[in-house]
Amino acid sequence: MNYKGLLFFVIIALGLNSCFDPSKPNYQYFPNMYESIGYETYAESDAFANGIEAQIPVEGSIMRGWEPYDYPNTNEGYEAAKVELMTPLRASDYNLANGKELYGIYCAVCHGNKGDGQGILMKREKFLGVPSYADREITPGSIYHVLMYGKNAMGSHAGQVNAEERWQIAQHVMELRSKLVK
Repeated sequence: MNYKGLLFFVIIALGLNSCFDPSKPNYQYFPNMYESIGYETYAESDAFANGIEAQIPVEGSIMRGWEPYDYPNTNEGYEAAKVELMTPLRASDYNLANGKELYGIYCAVCHGNKGDGQGILMKREKFLGVPSYADREITPGSIYHVLMYGKNAMGSHAGQVNAEERWQIAQHVMELRSKLVK
C-alpha cells in the first residue's frame, strides 16, 4: 500500500469515527435498557390495571433489614420500654466513644454537652423546658424509646440513627446522668 492509499484510509476512518456519538449508539437491541424511564416510588402510573395500588408493598411484608420494635408509641409503651427494654450492647470504650460522638451531633444542641438541658437552642430560647437528665428517671430502654419515637417536643431520631447507634447514645446519656446525679 502506498502513501496516498494509507492517507486516504486514515481520512475515511477519522471521518466515520467523527460521526459516531457514544451516547447514542447506532443500533440498540433493547432501547429501554439503555435509556430507562425513571418512576417515582408512589407516583401515578398507567403500567398497572389498578394504578398506584400495584406499587404499594404487600400487606404484612417486612422491609429487608428492618427489625421489629415491639413497644408502641404510647405512654404505656414508653413505661414498658423503660422497665423491660435492655441494651444488647456491652459497655465498651468503642460504644461510649461512638455514643458521645452521635450525642454531640444529634442531642447536645438541645440537651447540652453535659446533659443538663443547657444546649445552644435552649440558651437562645428556641426551645424552652429542655430537661436535665438529673431531673428525670430514665433508663437505657426509655432513652432508646424516645430516640425511636420522640417525646413531647422532641421528634423521632429513628431516621437519623440506626438501632445500634441509638443504644450507643443511650449508654452515653446514662454516663452523663451518672455525673449529674452525684
